[in-house]
Amino acid sequence: MNKFKLLKLAACIAGVFACTTQGMAQTNKISDGAVKIGVLTDMSSVYSESGGQGSIIAARMAVEDFGGKVLGAPITVITADHQNKADIGASKAREWIDVEKVDMITDVITSSVALAVARVTNDKKRVNMTVGAGTTRLTNEECSPYMVHYAYDTYALANGTAKTVTQQGGDTWFFMTADYVFGTSLEKDASDVVVANGGKVLGSVRHPLNASDFSSFLLQAQASKAKIIGLANAGNDMINTLKGAREFGLAKGGQRFAGMLVNINDTHNMGLDVAQGMLLTEGFYWDRNEETRKFSRRYFAKMKQMPNMIHAGVYSAVTNYLKAIEATGTDDADQVMAKLKSTKINDFYATNGVIREDGRMVHDMYLVEVKTPAESKYPWDYYRIKRTIPAAEAFIPLSKSKCQFVKK
Repeated sequence: MNKFKLLKLAACIAGVFACTTQGMAQTNKISDGAVKIGVLTDMSSVYSESGGQGSIIAARMAVEDFGGKVLGAPITVITADHQNKADIGASKAREWIDVEKVDMITDVITSSVALAVARVTNDKKRVNMTVGAGTTRLTNEECSPYMVHYAYDTYALANGTAKTVTQQGGDTWFFMTADYVFGTSLEKDASDVVVANGGKVLGSVRHPLNASDFSSFLLQAQASKAKIIGLANAGNDMINTLKGAREFGLAKGGQRFAGMLVNINDTHNMGLDVAQGMLLTEGFYWDRNEETRKFSRRYFAKMKQMPNMIHAGVYSAVTNYLKAIEATGTDDADQVMAKLKSTKINDFYATNGVIREDGRMVHDMYLVEVKTPAESKYPWDYYRIKRTIPAAEAFIPLSKSKCQFVKK
């Protein structure tokens, strides 16, 4: 081999070595050489359509759109069904972190599960971007420096729906409440709003999660003579409440329903003939503008249904988490959380979204009314946006926060 060829070979080897070491240097900034995201959700029960497979698809779309790698390291998504049981959720989160080396956990629909998982991620110092759960305890009494509460909470739902309905003359309320932390939190928050706006709460009844029969609960609501039946439940429980109410003729007797947490999937499953006229608060509507429609049509191609605020929120949360890793040059939880809290979130999901020091991601919410069948002009044309609720109004003010590390 002549001298020229030797020099050329040496240059090639040096170039390969430089590229390889540069790639290793980037990957070494990522713990275990990969970024793992765990989608912990309900895949088999009452909230499986609210989160479930839709949340998994949304997370995978976010990773695919990001290019499948960050800082040269591969991004993987793993999933599990927590079965709406706090002990299973906490056990899975612990296993994921200790054995699977998961860096971030998301969705975590169901408030009781979310609280249990949040304690694990706080102890293990892992990023937790809860999207599907509603309890305000996540950013109040049980706040964590590793928690982001992304899509909505019970305060925002109550503040949007209960305030408007009460001010419009629905001044006597009776609550149908799921008997666990989400339902009781939602009932309390909505009751406070009703009373603050001059209304009265005449009573409430609590039913088990995933109840099989609502007859006795509906009879109590009917006997209360309340103008408004507040639905402090969600998913299939909420759908079955409304279907049962139609059979019992509560609407014909003059009683109206206020949905505290109604996803577009719920409206689709009920049908507009059942849901029409209902006021509810949303964090996302697929048909709000061209940007939301663009994402939603891509999602529809995979799921054959439009995304709700939880599905869209999971996509946004995963994307912004990956952007924070890219910007900081590491997946270190403390550095990533600091970056998330110092960066405004601007995407199809949120405009000028901000993650506060208590972990609450504040963004605009929307008061919507369900259209009548005659008003709906095309598939999934279900909502009319009545009002944009500014972020500062929608969520608990920091001045009222019970989070121990919020500076006052």
